[in-house]
Order: sequence, then C-alpha cells, then structure tokens
Amino acid sequence: MKGGVKIFLLFIILFSSVNLYSQNSAGDIAIISAAKKVISQFVKEKSAKIKLEIIKNEPGNDTYEIEAKNGILTLRGNSAIALTRGFYDYLRCECRSMITWSGAHLDLPAQWPDTPKRKVTTPFQYRYYFNVVTFGYSTPFWNWARWKKEIDWMALHGINMPLALTATEAIGRKVWRKLGFTDKEINEFYSGAAFLPWQRMGNLTKHDGPLPDSWYKDQTILQHKILKYMRELGMEPIVPAFAGFVPKEFTRLNPDQKLNELNWGGFTKEFHAFVLSPESPYFEKIGKLFIQEWEKEFGKAKFYLADSFNEMDVPVPKDNPSKRYEILAGYGESVYNSIHAGNPDAVWVMQGWMFGYQADFWDKKSISALLSKVPNNKMLILDLACDYPALFWHTKQVWETNEGFYGKNWIYSVIPNMGGKTAYNGVLDFYAGGSFNALNSPVKGNLSGFGIAMEGIENNEVIYELLTDIPWSKEKIDLSEWIKNYCISRYGAYPKQMEKAWELFRATCYGTFTDHPTFIWQREPGKSKKGSVNTDPRFLTAVEYFLECSDELKKSPLYVNDAIELTALYLGIKTEELFKSAIDAPNFKGEDLKSALGMKGIELLYIIDRLLESHPLLKLKNWTGFAIEHGITKNEKNYYEADAKRILTRWGGEINDYSARMWSGLIRDYYIPRWKAYFAKGNDFNLVPQEERWINTPGISKIKAYADPLNKAKEIIEELKKENK
Repeated sequence: MKGGVKIFLLFIILFSSVNLYSQNSAGDIAIISAAKKVISQFVKEKSAKIKLEIIKNEPGNDTYEIEAKNGILTLRGNSAIALTRGFYDYLRCECRSMITWSGAHLDLPAQWPDTPKRKVTTPFQYRYYFNVVTFGYSTPFWNWARWKKEIDWMALHGINMPLALTATEAIGRKVWRKLGFTDKEINEFYSGAAFLPWQRMGNLTKHDGPLPDSWYKDQTILQHKILKYMRELGMEPIVPAFAGFVPKEFTRLNPDQKLNELNWGGFTKEFHAFVLSPESPYFEKIGKLFIQEWEKEFGKAKFYLADSFNEMDVPVPKDNPSKRYEILAGYGESVYNSIHAGNPDAVWVMQGWMFGYQADFWDKKSISALLSKVPNNKMLILDLACDYPALFWHTKQVWETNEGFYGKNWIYSVIPNMGGKTAYNGVLDFYAGGSFNALNSPVKGNLSGFGIAMEGIENNEVIYELLTDIPWSKEKIDLSEWIKNYCISRYGAYPKQMEKAWELFRATCYGTFTDHPTFIWQREPGKSKKGSVNTDPRFLTAVEYFLECSDELKKSPLYVNDAIELTALYLGIKTEELFKSAIDAPNFKGEDLKSALGMKGIELLYIIDRLLESHPLLKLKNWTGFAIEHGITKNEKNYYEADAKRILTRWGGEINDYSARMWSGLIRDYYIPRWKAYFAKGNDFNLVPQEERWINTPGISKIKAYADPLNKAKEIIEELKKENK
C-alpha cells in the first residue's frame, strides 16, 4: 500500500512538472532568461521579487504589462525586449530611477511599490539604433565590456533593431583573397579603424591605413560576442552586405570590367573609391560570396545593409533622363540581386540620408527608379533624418514627398547628433510629436519602425531618453510633464529653480537646431569669426538657475555631472565672446591684445578642461584608452591612439574639426596650444605641423581634477557674473 502511494505521488510530481513545462516552452524560458540577465545586474538581490511571464497569443508588435502588489513586481511581455523595456518603464515611473551612459540614479525602495496593471504596445514593429558612422565616431575601439553595456542600454530602452557592422573588413578580406587580390592590395584598400564607416559607404579608401593584421581577428571575436548577445535578446541586427565597392586593382584581375571612380570630401585621387557598374556580372558574384562568407562565420541573418551613393554624385548621364533612370534602376536591382543570391530570405536595408541631403539629384523619379526593381517585402528604407527637413532644410519630409517610399517598408528616424559633438542642441518639441504626425498620415505607406541614427553618442542624454520613450506612445508626449518626470528620475527632485532652468533650456539650446553646433575655439584659428553653438543669454541664466539647485541635489551624481557639463558650456560661451572680440579688435598681433582678450579666454578653457576631468564621459583618455587597448605591440598601440586622435581633429580632406568634442585632455593639449600659437603669431602661422605632431605623439598631459568640482563651478560663474555687472 505504501509503495502504491509513493508511485501515485511520483506521478503527481511528474505530471505537475510536465504541466509547468507546457506553460513555459523552451522558447519562453529562453526569453525570460535573457530578460532576467539584463534586469538582475541592475537590481541585484531585488530581482528575487520580480516575476517574468510571457504574454501568450499576443500577435503583432512588442507588448508589455506591469503590475506590482504586496512587494512582488510582475512583468509580462511577448519578447525579451518587451520585458526589459517594461522593467525600465517601471523603474522610471514608479521608482523614479534612471540608467544612463554617464551613470545611474537607482532610488530603489525596500519593496517594489504597488501599481495597478498597465499594458503598453508599441505602434512600431522595429526600434532602430545607430548610424553607419557611429562605428567611427563612437564605437570603433570598444571592447566587449563596453559593447555589453551598450546592448544592455538598448534592451532597457526598447531597441530591437541595431546596426551590427563590426568585422565587416574581416569578411571582406576573405572575399578579396578568394578573388585573387594580394594581401598588399587588400592592406592598401582599407582605411584606418576609425574611418572604416566611410570605406563601407564608398566615400574613400586607404585613409589612415593600413590596419594592423591583428585587427581582423580581434573584430571577428568581438562580433561573435555582440551578435550572440543581441540574438539572445531577440534583437534583429542589421549586418553588412556588398554595395559594389572594390579595390582599384580589380581591373588587374578583370581588365574587361568597367569601374566608376567616386569623389568625396575633398580627398585627392589617391583615396578615391571605385564602384562596379550595375551591368557587371561581378556585382552579384561578389555580393553572393560576401554573404556566404559572412553567414559561414556568423550564422544566418535577415537584414543586410548596403549603401552605394552616400553623399556622392551618382555616375549617370546628366543630359539623358531616360538613361539616368535606367541606370538607377539597374543599381537598385544589382544590389538587391547580390544580396538575394547569397540569402534568398534577406531584406536589403538602405540609408535614405542622401535623398534629403542631395535633394536636387534625388527627385521623385530618381528615388522611384532606384527602388523599382526590388520587391516591396525585401527592402527596408531608413529615412535617416526626419528632423532635417523640418528643422534645418525647411523642406517637405522625404517620406511624405515620396508617398511612403512607394510600397517599401520604411523607418521614421532622426539624427540628433553629428560627429559626437558635445554642445546641447535639438528641438525637443519636434521630437515629442514628429513621429506621431507620420503615424497618422494618409501617405505613411508601410511605416514599420522608429529610429535614432545619431553619428555619435554619450552626449545630450535628455534627447535619447525622450527618443526611446516616443516609440512606446501612440500619442504626442506632454513635454512639460515629461521633463518634470525626467528630472525627478534623474536627480531625485524637481525644485522650482530647476523648472525655471528647463523653461529656458527649451527656449534656447533645446528649442533650436543646427547640424553642427561648434564653438569658435573648437575650430581652426583664423578660419571663422563665429561658432554655431546657441549663445542666447537666456541659456546662461538657465545654467545659473540649475546651479541654484545644488544645495538640494548635490548628493545626486547625475546632477553633479550635469552641473559640470553645463558650467563647461557656460564658460565655453564666455570664451567664444572673448575670442570673437580678440579677432575683431584692431592691431590684431601684439602683446596687449593677447593678454587682455586671448589669454583671458585661454584661462577659461583651462578651467573647463579641469572641470571636465571629473566628468565620467567627457575625457579624451576614455577614448584613447579604448584605442590603445586594441594594440598588441607598442607600434600598434601608438597607431590606434593616433587614429583615434585624428578623427576628432585633423579628420582629412575638407572635414577637419568636424567632431568638436568638449573633452578634458583635448582642450588643454589640442585646442589651447592652437590658440596660443594663433594669438602669438597671427593668421599667417601654419598650424598643420603642430596638429600632426600632437596626433602622432602618444599620451595625454596630466592634470589634477578639482577637489570639489560643483563648488568650483558655482564659484567661477559667480565671479563672471560680478565682472559683468
């Protein structure tokens, strides 16, 4: 009898286990495990009081539910990203906490606050992230730890479609070798690490190369880790395809083939790229081989990026419209066929920046022709910069003019930053409502995603918090309420003076837009008399209001970080005023002017530099540190460091001083010496040897951070206010 009871009980246990497993399939368990891995690292032991569940039979876009009672937080979602986004939504709204690039404010109570069930469904299937050139201005030297931090950030902020372009050249080298190119030809083809994005888009070749041989292996190992983690979280990474660009020695191997030479950025012929003619049979052959080699190394992918004419004149006849449209259709067909040949299930992804940037060429007929021979369900257009027509070009939206891209799937995207520039910039009111207008447009076509395509990150954090909230709302965001909640989540409170500061920020730096907000002292001396940063006096008043909150908020690290950065911008504007006066003053060369105006501005730059030494992000040594880490030998370390310095400063061609970082180390070692030389020697002085020497000399000078940077910030602004009375 006892034996029968034991068997019965064992049967009940086994049945219960089977029943439990049937409710959570292997796929569900993998989703929950991936989400839990992200969440637990931020809340540690509190994750034991979080239940993650899969929402069954929830078709369509990502959906999450939040519910908390009796100290138990329950998160339900139909994907890992839905679960992680739901968790971050709860952190922000109920725990008044925030996780950012510059740090975290985690004000977690003893137990999870109760909240009634709340369900959120995004109107966008995809939330796209990155820009091709982010892989030059932000990510080129990242190690796995930094990449993991970014992927975690993406997961919390609801991103499910990131670009994943690491190791493009490792696959390319395999392809070129199979086609008969020598290693010397391949080495002379590829640009330096930081400049590879422009190589990938056919803007240039060879610039600041060759790459160390170890680079290819290093990037392959890194890409395996990146893709593995993205895929675990259910993201749909966009990976590289062949866009038609070949080494110029292609004609050595194939003398009967025609190449079109491309010209970009003021670079000399030595650095020009070459693209295959669309009629060439090698277009499909190489494209197929590239995807085969990529998938052999990294596994199957669905979305493949190829950009053939970014910011370049397209090689078509100007006096024969019908031939022009025929060639454009041929290019579109060739790129698509080259991807399809390698993977019949693949979708061709293309950046649409050129459509707005070169609107004189890319009229409706030209865009329609380029897309005409690609199946609608096999193409995804990234309308990369929907903010530019509205805020900068003052034209109609590209997607609107082109009727939602003629049946193709497309993503509404914005570019809130060019080059990683530090200055605050961007119209928050536009960002809060622009995509809402697209969602409700009768000509939206197959709008399937929302994207953030910044060129550089780790700046203007308020914009990215806003932009990652937008695709989870079906209505326009109430910006006043949103900013209040943002400040409470970021700092822990929203004092009256903070509210006054934000009213003025919205009217100045976050109420205006320029694509290149740069101080005059970040530009080559003698080339310009004016910067492009918003220097409205109301911004200075806003900074003063912000600092008046210090007694209440000084224990908040994120408040201190922002106070340091805002003070640096404040002092940057004061330096701008001094340098403008110095340049405009009569009898430019001379000791009196130098001491009275130029040196006063330089003194302020030294203060900015020393203040920023306490900021977690705004330091040159962070950037060069990642670069140096890539090197195995001393020569490699020096090469990567020089490459990292070059892209911030003497970029190349006509693109120097593009990145305009307000960074400790960069200011004292690069910007200040240039201006010292200028004020001492005037317009005729050649700065190039000095700049090149800095780029190619390893290391950064030492500086001691202020013991109390917040008090120093308040003190220096008070001194400047007294001087102005």
